Formats: sequence, C-alpha cells, structure tokens
Amino acid sequence: MDWKTFFLTLSAVCLAELADKTQLVNLNLSAQSGKTGSVLLGSICAYLVVTTLTVLMGSVMAKYIKPAVVKYFAASLFILLGSLMFAGKL
Repeated sequence: MDWKTFFLTLSAVCLAELADKTQLVNLNLSAQSGKTGSVLLGSICAYLVVTTLTVLMGSVMAKYIKPAVVKYFAASLFILLGSLMFAGKL
C-alpha cells in the first residue's frame, strides 16, 4: 500500500467533507430517529458505494484522458455547481 497516497486521500476527504450537506443530513437523521447505529451504518454503506463508483470512473478515465484534463474538468464542474447552488438554481 502506498501510505503517502492513503494519508493524502484521507486528509483531503476529511477536510472536504467537514460540515457539508452529508454531515448535516446524518446529524438530522440521527437526532430525529435516535438510531445512531443505523444512521452510521447506512451512511458508511452509501459512502462506500459512491466512493467505489468514483474511483472506478477515475481509473477508467485515466486510461483515455490526461490527468490534467480531468483536474480542470472537475474544478470547472465544482465551480459551476457551486455557482448554481449559490444562485439558488440547485
């Protein structure tokens, strides 16, 4: 295992996920249901599915597209979605 990549990914995802919509949904579901274990397990499973899909998509894209193109596309998409959310369109 490449520990440098592992810890870089762990750090980046933890920082990116702090106080985002997912955490707010988990907080709300846990508070409303009182079933912390079920919320935790459901959240972990959902994140596992989403992460698996994105990693697989990234590995396929890397075979056909230069990493720099993927980087700029992802950044542009992030800016576009953020702008749409800020404008109240999403």
